[in-house]
Amino acid sequence: CRDEFDESMVKGIADLFVERGLKDAGYEYVNLDDCWALPERDADGQLVPDPKRFPNGIEAVADYVHSKGLKFGIYTSAGTKTCSSIGFPGALGHEYSDARQFADWGVDYLKYDNCNNQGIDAKQRYTTMRDALAATGRPIVYSICEWGENKPWEWAGDLGQLWRTTGDINDSWGSMASIMKSNLELAGYARPGGWNDPDMLEVGNGGMTDTEYRTHFSMWSIMAAPLLIGTDLRTAPESAFEILTNHEVIAVDQDPLGKQGEVVSSEGGRWVVSKELADGSRAVALFNEGSRAQRIETTAKAVGLPKSRGYTMRDLWKHSDTNTTGRIAATVPAHGTVLVRVHADKKWAQYPPAVDVHAGGDTVTEAGRTVRITSEATDLGGTAAHSVSVALTGPDGWRVTPRSATSARALKPGATLATDWDVAVPAGTSTGDQILTLTARHRTHSGSWLTSTAPFTVRVGVPLPPGESALSDADPLSATNGWGPVERDQSVGERDANDGNPITIGG
Repeated sequence: CRDEFDESMVKGIADLFVERGLKDAGYEYVNLDDCWALPERDADGQLVPDPKRFPNGIEAVADYVHSKGLKFGIYTSAGTKTCSSIGFPGALGHEYSDARQFADWGVDYLKYDNCNNQGIDAKQRYTTMRDALAATGRPIVYSICEWGENKPWEWAGDLGQLWRTTGDINDSWGSMASIMKSNLELAGYARPGGWNDPDMLEVGNGGMTDTEYRTHFSMWSIMAAPLLIGTDLRTAPESAFEILTNHEVIAVDQDPLGKQGEVVSSEGGRWVVSKELADGSRAVALFNEGSRAQRIETTAKAVGLPKSRGYTMRDLWKHSDTNTTGRIAATVPAHGTVLVRVHADKKWAQYPPAVDVHAGGDTVTEAGRTVRITSEATDLGGTAAHSVSVALTGPDGWRVTPRSATSARALKPGATLATDWDVAVPAGTSTGDQILTLTARHRTHSGSWLTSTAPFTVRVGVPLPPGESALSDADPLSATNGWGPVERDQSVGERDANDGNPITIGG
């Protein structure tokens, strides 16, 4: 309910939809949320738009949005009041008159929230508004914002076009990842015209990294989720527009077959999610839930593709095509996602082979020491990779020396270029994770170069003092706990520090 929320702001957002390419990318609805009305109805029980915020009424705003070739949405709640602490009028008991007002104003979309519902059965409340909207005769998309409390995926498909599956999202990794995992379990309920809604997109709000925002957008798209932008477009960074207007990722979300992606595997936080698409291809997300880079691998067979001599694989963030004989693999950065579109293709050989580059698991060492790392660059395709070279770079001041071959004239299908590297960690390097970058290049048929990169983590620790010492006296390289703070020498109690019991051995 910020003061700046008014007619001018909404019209400006509609302008930005057009000017910044969002309309061309497929975004269609400009939706109001709470706080657009006065706190009380008029003497006839009608909703009254706030005259300070909307001096020309809601219909004038809807008309402006429509003039841009867009559609207009509005908000209310299936209760006596909306969710704002101010307490704007909800639609409970006023469903037919409110729906009639919305239709008369030119509303195309209704978000129907769940606050102040007086304990009345959810299905009953949302059914009444469904009937009220239908009685207007105007097509209005019906968003059932019931927060997933009464399993709306089991009944809302007969009422509306989308239904919230969880509580509200916030602009943090923990919130987004938790909601994503809950929504992934509901793949069987999504279909054309009825969608699981894991809440709005936080892309560009600043609480996550761009890597995490790309994961957010990738996973919402592979889940066929409604793409509702929840950031202020007037101040959003350029990186947000680059993510939000990725036409190839949006095409996965909007695929006409209407299937939500299904989890293939998730062991160790290495998620593989596959979505069947209308042209027979599969969108495949390799999502790394972990806090360090991990290699994630699957196969064409595992993601549901038919047997074929070769497949074309398109990276939807790099916008590049390669061929593979069936292996789909990448080293994915922490909290990152690689999103590819794979299909059996008779012309697969016209594309260069995919080259998977990675090193072994995380290495732990100390400042001032040298460690040996072995990298591998493997041809995953059905054709040879030519003029292959690899390079390993570390942070400023680190010395990286190859101890075996770093190039090959050609790699046959399935062959690997393995390279040993000595990595010298400078004295005085701070403890914690340090990221090195492994890069592989190979030449395509046209003579251009195709580059693959993979992060590699070196964990720098502090040596224990000489002689005997307790392990718990050493500072951890990292520490996480699912309930309360990490404790030392005692069990986890509740959520406060030092509220556990001493840990003993042998009683």
